[in-house]
Amino acid sequence: MATSHAVRPLSGPAFATLLLIALMMGANHVAARFAFDHGVSVSTAVAFRSGVTALVVLAILRLSGAALHVPAGQRRTLWLIGLLVAVQSLCLYSAVARLPVALALLAFNSYPLWTALWARALYGERPDPLVLRVMPVMLLGLAMALDVAGATSGLGAVEHWGRIGAGVAFALVAAATFGCALVLTQHGTAGLDGRLRTACTMGIVAALALVGVGFQGGLQLPQATVGWWGLAGLTVLYGTAFTIMFTVLPRLGVVGNSAIMNVEPIFALVLAWLLLGQTIALMQVAGGLIVVGAVMWLGLRRR
Repeated sequence: MATSHAVRPLSGPAFATLLLIALMMGANHVAARFAFDHGVSVSTAVAFRSGVTALVVLAILRLSGAALHVPAGQRRTLWLIGLLVAVQSLCLYSAVARLPVALALLAFNSYPLWTALWARALYGERPDPLVLRVMPVMLLGLAMALDVAGATSGLGAVEHWGRIGAGVAFALVAAATFGCALVLTQHGTAGLDGRLRTACTMGIVAALALVGVGFQGGLQLPQATVGWWGLAGLTVLYGTAFTIMFTVLPRLGVVGNSAIMNVEPIFALVLAWLLLGQTIALMQVAGGLIVVGAVMWLGLRRR
């Protein structure tokens, strides 16, 4: 008979580290908006970010003496995961380029629902009843955050969705592909060192992004100093967050508590307001808090 277990209590340093990662991930997307607003293409940003992250994680693996072998049976799955994460990365940054950063991340935060759907479709797993109960709450919060009727904006539904529709679509595709990648990771790469999986995945993403760069006629680099700061910021913040995730967190015993990092949209909301001047209505903030709260509750509940 299976035994239930609770998520381990977090120490102060572990909790602070999780919040730091969420802050850096939120800041990464704000930095990306600066880059996009000053001439950087989405594929260029993904190539820089993923390539540097892959090299950093690979260096950590080499320094630690870890094996760099991927079992033959997992290589095809790893390539598929890399393709999905590449699509997710391109779509999420495309959403960030078109929407207020916090709204793009909130729409992306629907990925737990996509994860449950993919697990059912690909492996016949029955969704957790709790996920099914929380799903309407998350969707209500997302509808409030996106102002689906256009009431807050005063534009009406048609004109409002004419402005945000493409960005929301990109964010939802990012959520769907990320959910599928999570399911494939769980079922198709069991036992593989998480650092090696990350290095391989980021390397594949960088290679695919460079292919996209080639089709666009080459790298589209910043046209102003602030754009260079944005490109450097998104690269360093993303790479640092991933490095901490795979080197520090395991030592702190954070496994099972990573849902705390879903406060990322809240950090992004504050940073985008301070640095980009982006604001959203109070009702949208309330909807965002509902989405974030629901995702965190799903992740932190007793299992």
